[in-house]
Amino acid sequence: MKLSKSDPDRRAAIDRSLTLELVRVTEAAALAAAAWRGKGNEKAADAAAVEAMRAEMGNVHIHGRIVIGEGERDEAPMLWIGEEVGGGDGPEVDIAVDPLEGTTLCAKNQPDSICVLAMAERGGLLNAPDVYMQKIAIGAGYADGLVDLDATAKDNLTALACAKGVPIHEITACVLDRPRHAGLIDELRSAGVAIKLISDGDIAGIIHAVNTEDTGIDIYLGSGGAPEGVLAAAALRCIGGQMQGRLILDTDDKRARALKMGVTEPSKKYRTEELASGDVLFAATGVTDGSLLTGVRYGKNSVRTNTVVMRSWSQTVRWITAEHRRG
Repeated sequence: MKLSKSDPDRRAAIDRSLTLELVRVTEAAALAAAAWRGKGNEKAADAAAVEAMRAEMGNVHIHGRIVIGEGERDEAPMLWIGEEVGGGDGPEVDIAVDPLEGTTLCAKNQPDSICVLAMAERGGLLNAPDVYMQKIAIGAGYADGLVDLDATAKDNLTALACAKGVPIHEITACVLDRPRHAGLIDELRSAGVAIKLISDGDIAGIIHAVNTEDTGIDIYLGSGGAPEGVLAAAALRCIGGQMQGRLILDTDDKRARALKMGVTEPSKKYRTEELASGDVLFAATGVTDGSLLTGVRYGKNSVRTNTVVMRSWSQTVRWITAEHRRG
């Protein structure tokens, strides 16, 4: 992965020792969800991941506040938006979680189901409502604003191809395979672009789009969950790349919910740094095998997990394979 430059004049707000604590949290969620892998029960898999993540988070040395979670307090028994988490003996931080990204993928034992958590200094994560978000993302090394949500897909692809110095038919775009993207997919194919369709999991999809050298994917386009957009932006703060996101607030109810959560500009285009700012940590553990992470593996006497953990301040990316002995 290409790493962007850190700010040498700014002190880290979050101690680096917390990176390993985050790994333990996503590992716990992945181990719990993996017990339901391939068993067709999405709700049970998600509930297991949520409960395990919440329990392990109680051991983390933070004054944490959930800003992206499982919903409002009356909708979720734990990890609800506004819930205070952590041991209460560390820095004040905001937390964004997706205890099981790709519940359907887990239930069907398909690739790229992961457990995800991001942490930032207090106020560093957009408190996004659970609505769709328009998203576009490319890797590092391009002029700022090379691609834009207000441009057509073809214009964005043409600009990217020109910047890369390749014909447009050598560009590969990642898109969620959804009926709402039928027009976008037709436009991309008419332009001669290759498309990588994914069934779920656009956090991994966006990470793939900025990690072009390893994945062959050049750009992410389309709409997906706004909470997942914030989590993806947290990862991009650590590995580089650029992203824009805009909330889709197409009903009075959605606009009211967004306003309640502090969104005062409904049509605002958010840059990566506006979705996730300051000192940011990001961790994800694989539940099923995928192109980003290996899933949970069961051995005779142990269980193995695979996690990626990133930090924006130091611009480090660590891949951790852990062996958990069976009791």
